[in-house]
Amino acid sequence: MMESVLNEAERKITLLEEKIDYRFEDRQLAFDAITHSSYQNEHKGIVVSNERLEFLGDSVLSLITGELLYKTVSEDEGSLTKIRAALVCEESLHEFAKQLDLGDFLLFGKGEAQEGRHRASTLADAVEAVLGAIYLDGGLTKAKKFIQPYIKEKLNSMRTSAAVFRDYKTLLQEIVQKNRGDKLSYEIISEDGPAHDKVFVCCVKINSNAMATADGRSKKAAEQAAAKEALRIMGVEV
Repeated sequence: MMESVLNEAERKITLLEEKIDYRFEDRQLAFDAITHSSYQNEHKGIVVSNERLEFLGDSVLSLITGELLYKTVSEDEGSLTKIRAALVCEESLHEFAKQLDLGDFLLFGKGEAQEGRHRASTLADAVEAVLGAIYLDGGLTKAKKFIQPYIKEKLNSMRTSAAVFRDYKTLLQEIVQKNRGDKLSYEIISEDGPAHDKVFVCCVKINSNAMATADGRSKKAAEQAAAKEALRIMGVEV
């Protein structure tokens, strides 16, 4: 069994290296980075999942993104925090994973393979695991080379749309709070599509009265879109 596991892993690692243009010196780090917990569960004592690398990669990603924003964005600390959160959120990392076809290179258990390759949270976690592995294997410079081009691309896209600089939920909350006793709430009223490509519809309410509905590719995106629509209905320029 061990030989077949290693052969499968080596094949996946080689394909991944070609895709990301990086050659691992420590093959074990690469092996761990592509190993989902479901695969570990089917090969107990033989392989290690990517969860620890994901933990490390999350910190590395935050550092790289924070440094980039500090050097390129002239905003206050609160705004920088919001922008960084948008850049490193699950939805953003899922987009990057799809660009890399990362799901094709991961090792899954038999019961998880079909859905796991497309699940947003799994793919976002895998981006962080690969980043963590590159950081340990090649240092911060190599880690930046892997992730920074996408972060810059995403930041430029956000600047163009200005979406990241407008937190519609916070703006709506500030307006509603001026009327004491009014309560703002959000409800996901429907979701449609396959697990890896869902569309969520959100309704924003004041005191249980529906104000506006809108959709998005994630629950958070749908809530922001609903808040924006509510602001538009209220006559607020957004």
